[in-house]
Amino acid sequence: MFKKILIANRGEIACRVIKTARKMGIKTVAVYSDADRDALHVKMADEAVHIGPPPAAESYIVIDKIMDAVRQTGAEAVHPGYGFLSERAEFAEALDKAGVAFIGPPVGAIEAMGDKITSKKLAAEAGVSTVPGYMGLIADADEAVKIAGEIGYPVMIKASAGGGGKGMRIAWDEKETREGFQSSKNEAKSSFGDDRIFIEKFVTQPRHIEIQVLGDKHGNVIYLGERECSIQRRNQKVIEEAPSPFLDAETRKAMGEQAVALAQAVNYCSAGTVEFIVDGERNFYFLEMNTRLQVEHPVTELITGIDLVEQMIRVAAGEKLDIAQEDVKLNGWAIESRLYAEDPYRSFLPSIGRLSRYRPPAEGEKENGTRVRNDTGVFEGGEISMFYDPMIAKLCTWAPDRRTAILAMADALDGFEVEGIGHNLPFLSAVMDHQRFIDGNITTAFIAEEYPEGFDGVELGEAEMRDLAAIACACNFIHHQRATRISGAMENHRRIVGKDWVIQAGAADFPVNIVRDSQDFQVSLDGGEAELLSLNGWTPGDLLIEAEIGGRARTVKVERKTQGYRLRYRGADVRFHCRSPREAELARLMPEKVAPDTSKLLLCPMPGLVVSINVQEGDEVQEGQALATVEAMKMENILRAEKKARVSKINAKAGDSLAVDEIIMEFE
Repeated sequence: MFKKILIANRGEIACRVIKTARKMGIKTVAVYSDADRDALHVKMADEAVHIGPPPAAESYIVIDKIMDAVRQTGAEAVHPGYGFLSERAEFAEALDKAGVAFIGPPVGAIEAMGDKITSKKLAAEAGVSTVPGYMGLIADADEAVKIAGEIGYPVMIKASAGGGGKGMRIAWDEKETREGFQSSKNEAKSSFGDDRIFIEKFVTQPRHIEIQVLGDKHGNVIYLGERECSIQRRNQKVIEEAPSPFLDAETRKAMGEQAVALAQAVNYCSAGTVEFIVDGERNFYFLEMNTRLQVEHPVTELITGIDLVEQMIRVAAGEKLDIAQEDVKLNGWAIESRLYAEDPYRSFLPSIGRLSRYRPPAEGEKENGTRVRNDTGVFEGGEISMFYDPMIAKLCTWAPDRRTAILAMADALDGFEVEGIGHNLPFLSAVMDHQRFIDGNITTAFIAEEYPEGFDGVELGEAEMRDLAAIACACNFIHHQRATRISGAMENHRRIVGKDWVIQAGAADFPVNIVRDSQDFQVSLDGGEAELLSLNGWTPGDLLIEAEIGGRARTVKVERKTQGYRLRYRGADVRFHCRSPREAELARLMPEKVAPDTSKLLLCPMPGLVVSINVQEGDEVQEGQALATVEAMKMENILRAEKKARVSKINAKAGDSLAVDEIIMEFE
């Protein structure tokens, strides 16, 4: 077995590999760029080597720099994680020439499966069902339009060397094909150094289901069940689960056997994933094979009990698999939520900055038998950089059944504290409570169909709002009661905190009568029957409340605001004003504050680099017309006109780095 391995990656996946290596008694080496000097994976590793400037193209994907780090440290093997160099055949070849083991598949498998065009041809030859499409290289947008018309819209435009949703677009007509082709080429070149593009039929109402395979160097290949990855936005997975709520045993077996056949056809060893598109009749079509560890591998580990990273290391060391197909048992249900530095209220645009607060829920087994796992590469006080993928953490829950796993995830998300940047926690919470997700009736179009105008938060039901109003009132009571205990004040001169309050949230009023009983409260809303409310030791300044009201548990994030509190629960973000009855009466007479008019401005929606400005001053633009392209976190974002207008002033140019809400252009 290896004594020392180098992890040619960063963030949560580097930390994940280090954990298993440590468990196996293997020393680890981290590599880091200038931006990652103080990163968590650097702190966790036994050694660390600096490899260059922040851009990945100047550090993490420069093979010579990784090889120098290997030579400096004497590492015997390299784990590439995912992304970066994980599917670069020339990297595996460089390691082989240096006598260093690559903790991944052989070069031939990487080359065959890493190219989507070649992989589809090989899959068809191996008897794997494939999606109709054009497997040749496409020279330009005109040819792309011609091919798309022959295949029939909608089509999927893809980077041949792509992965992770990069270099991928869906086109429904000629205009979108032209725009998508160019953007896919740009993203592919930026992310992978390879701008080859191909086109295939887009299967409508599809599910994205993938099979985990595992092989050794002795010809043994098995499959470890499937993962449902249908909750996606911009072709990027957001929530995954294992097993799929849609597959039956017969389809699972057929998909697994085809995945194994493909792996054997390319002499595959190590962990890999064969991805399929599955329609409503359980017909499945080969999508691609990822010759690496997948981001969502933890859910497979949770239902099989198999450490995939450990298996990869053992296979790379030449060991035989000690697991046969008949040994693989799927136990319970696991769900993974990807926590991204993306603002769901701004169309999931990237957010960067400092994590002023980062408190994930406690990992491990809970009293009810569920389990929580959190794979992360950040820490409180750390920076989310514009140079890399915006993932903060992968929160996973396990339970004996799917419904319990969903409830466990909802509770874990409620208890996950992240402040300082925009993030998608509210959206993840909303999905866990969405009836369509609970029913398992999901496709890759789930987000587009359920949130066609974007995510604008969650409206809680009356019962939940009443409970939150009671909690806000109790927080307010504690705050006022503490204010009466000013240092030096005489006991008999202390102000008495009233029992009657009106808790206002928007247009809703909640008259509350509250009485403190030792550490707990008796609360009555609208003159109804009083219920026992416990805040379980909460004190002003704490940002999380583990409350219980009438026997109902509510984990709520709380923030003190003028005349009240901001409470966040299950994806909802509600401002409660806590007022005396007379104050509430007067507050209703106050005029509403009008938001500033930005309808004549094009604002930069995220921190990023201006790739292009597509119009000139004086141009008349139409609704939907492309105005500018901004790149952030390796993704290009086309900004379009919302209505017909004339451009009066352009304030930015290609190459400019802009902050969020900076003015790009103005309209008459």
